[in-house]
Amino acid sequence: MIYEHEIPTGSKLYFGKSAKLKREIESSASKIFIQKGFEEIVTPFLSYHQHGHISEKELIRFGDESNHILSLRADSTMDVVRLMNKRLGRSIVQDRWFYIQPVFKFPSFEINQIGAEFVGAKNLGFGIDISSVIFSEFKLSPLLQVCNINIPNILAKKFDLDIEIFEKAEIGKLLSLDIQWLNKLVKTETLQQLDEVIELAPNDIKTELTKMRDMNQKITYNKVVFSPLYYAKMRYYDGLFFRFIEKNLTLGLGGNYECDGVKSAGFALYTDAIIDILI
Repeated sequence: MIYEHEIPTGSKLYFGKSAKLKREIESSASKIFIQKGFEEIVTPFLSYHQHGHISEKELIRFGDESNHILSLRADSTMDVVRLMNKRLGRSIVQDRWFYIQPVFKFPSFEINQIGAEFVGAKNLGFGIDISSVIFSEFKLSPLLQVCNINIPNILAKKFDLDIEIFEKAEIGKLLSLDIQWLNKLVKTETLQQLDEVIELAPNDIKTELTKMRDMNQKITYNKVVFSPLYYAKMRYYDGLFFRFIEKNLTLGLGGNYECDGVKSAGFALYTDAIIDILI
């Protein structure tokens, strides 16, 4: 039995303090984005293109009047880039866009996000810097993880491993290979440890680790750890990415990606998680 006051599992209800805080976070972020030269975009709730980069199991799908498959927006990034490249690009000269809108995952999950895309430029530093400014408005200083999705992908191929080992953080299977540089890589968190493993690693891994070190030199955020083996379930990330975490909650996630031949960078802050930390 479903009672009149019940809401679906995963849906969000804000009232009183939480509603006020949500509005303050969104308002503050909006002002910061505009100051940084971004313009706002609000994409349709329904999309034909989500299935290209989101697992089919996560989509809430419908049929349109011609029975073409469409879905509730499960991700904003690719919609923003495609709309800019295919629909708006000829009439608008603007490469920085932000959005404040929810995404939806099967069966009934609503995830409120504040996000931004830097279309045509692989520059993750802007995402880290803007995120830190927004966090500072609410006296938050979450831990920043610097990651590189290419490293798990290379290791999986090099040692014939299932990528799920990295998704599930089954570190023991990597240590069982008993390789000196790999043992050091598993334990890498600090800049000193990163430098040490760069000296020992084979060239393909060394190249990707050096990218992580170089990105760290371009940012001013101090509360940083390196997580070269962390694997994000984002199909379109193709190299460096970052994650902000606090009390086991992911407050923000961003990365480099390519869409329809356009190399870009973007990130999202998870409003619901931020509110959970602040209340």
